[in-house]
Amino acid sequence: MAGYKILIVEDDETIADMEKEHLQKWDYTVHCVKNFRQIVSDVAEFKPDLILMDVKLPFYNGFYWCAEIRKFSKIPIVFVSSADDDMNIVMAMDMGGDDFIKKPFTLPVLTAKINAMLRRSYSFKSQVNILEHKNLRLNLSDGTAAYGDSLTELSRNELRILQLLMENAGEMVSRDTIIMHLWENEDFIDDNTLTVNVARIRKKLKDIGASDYIVTKKGSGYLV
Repeated sequence: MAGYKILIVEDDETIADMEKEHLQKWDYTVHCVKNFRQIVSDVAEFKPDLILMDVKLPFYNGFYWCAEIRKFSKIPIVFVSSADDDMNIVMAMDMGGDDFIKKPFTLPVLTAKINAMLRRSYSFKSQVNILEHKNLRLNLSDGTAAYGDSLTELSRNELRILQLLMENAGEMVSRDTIIMHLWENEDFIDDNTLTVNVARIRKKLKDIGASDYIVTKKGSGYLV
């Protein structure tokens, strides 16, 4: 994902420096905000491809700045905060945020979330159309999944479900999150339809040798 610019809006210098150092290893160009009265100016001057936004900031909180940025830009904004109760997560989305990462987080999870967001937001710029996890390769261009030398074709919904799970590898994705993700793409599905789609994905993966790839968290969701 080289070549992308990330703006970090985080008032804890230790955390900001840790994020910056890690992301630079992935060939991102990273800038940390220093003046928390003029965040919009940093956005306008740096022209980032993605913003990591803390919620609790000096002067004005991250929700305020997200709303201000949304007045002139659709740039992806990922909130990073320890204020992870439902109200704050809902507020982040309502103010125009695109994702929410809970503190404390691991750097691999941060990287995976950023990579996924950039891939979704700038797919026309990216040459990477294949996701890979646990030896399973998902081709986003032709809707196929490959394991070893075996290949299977996926329906549109099956592709989107598996893509979402692989983009959040190692993390449980709730059933509600998957359903809402499909709704955003105008594929209106309910809980029963999701169960059927996951069962079909499992059968197709089993047929190519990737048994037990999707793990069910009973009553909650799935993870890979």
